[in-house]
Amino acid sequence: MSKQHSSVRAYGILVRDDAVALVRSSNPQHVPPLWWLPGGGIDFGESPEETLTREFKEETGLDVAGATLFSVTSDVRKRDNGDRIHTVRIIYTVTWLSGELTHEVHGTTDHAAWYPLEQLEALNLADYARDAIQSAVRK
Repeated sequence: MSKQHSSVRAYGILVRDDAVALVRSSNPQHVPPLWWLPGGGIDFGESPEETLTREFKEETGLDVAGATLFSVTSDVRKRDNGDRIHTVRIIYTVTWLSGELTHEVHGTTDHAAWYPLEQLEALNLADYARDAIQSAVRK
């Protein structure tokens, strides 16, 4: 019997030197590999901004600041196991504070990279991330 889940998540758009910070899904079923914005699920009692800062550090090694609300998206999709998930994504723009790009170990992502904005079209990028980046860059 399939189940229904809701998930509220916080993500950040960090653009620096005409490149955006992205992370790659560690799920081997994503062929080609799927990329998205750094961020993730909000822990109980945590603010979206706290989540964003924590997740950014965990997934990329970067410290970010200046979280400014950019957009909120929502979608419902079916998971591979038949469950349906309703995901609400709170998306912020952020600025780089400090740190060097590193990869998360044993998480939902396994690689972090700076991707040149002009190369995003060829990348297997999550729809929400592509839309958010394109909108942010136009502003």
